[in-house]
Amino acid sequence: MEEGTNIILDILKISIPAILVAAVAYSMLKKVLERDYKLRLLELRQKSAEVVTPIRLQAYERIVLLLERITPSNLLLRVSGGGHTAAEYHRILLTEIRNEFNHNMSQQVYMTEQAWQQVRHAREEVVNLINKSYQSLGEKAKGTELAKRILENVLNNEIDPTAKAISFLKQEIGQVF
Repeated sequence: MEEGTNIILDILKISIPAILVAAVAYSMLKKVLERDYKLRLLELRQKSAEVVTPIRLQAYERIVLLLERITPSNLLLRVSGGGHTAAEYHRILLTEIRNEFNHNMSQQVYMTEQAWQQVRHAREEVVNLINKSYQSLGEKAKGTELAKRILENVLNNEIDPTAKAISFLKQEIGQVF
């Protein structure tokens, strides 16, 4: 019996230190692998930021340009109402806004949700301003009369439907970049 107990004790004397060494080695290896994983992840994020940051900045630039293009004063200068009825000019203006917006819609992928909501709200305000101005005219009104009414509404109400969104985007760009 004593001989069996001695064998068991000898096995325990050998296996316990071996198990301890294996546990320490496992723990150290795990820490090294975790650190290596975190470093690789950090490198990947840095490389991604190098590629994505210029794209995001370009998206913000394009959206600010969109907002500038649909600002009523700029829109009316770019799209002349001469030679059109108010109804035709109204349709042309709304089509122009829709086309500008649709052309830049993919930029929302690079923007925050709040920024994109500001852009959508600004577009809706411009459309509402144009619609209200059109509805206040008679059926036989000319396009130039609609343009004049839109500008009057902007000046009388002291509103710039896109200014708030542009300001928000500039502020966000300043924080992010």
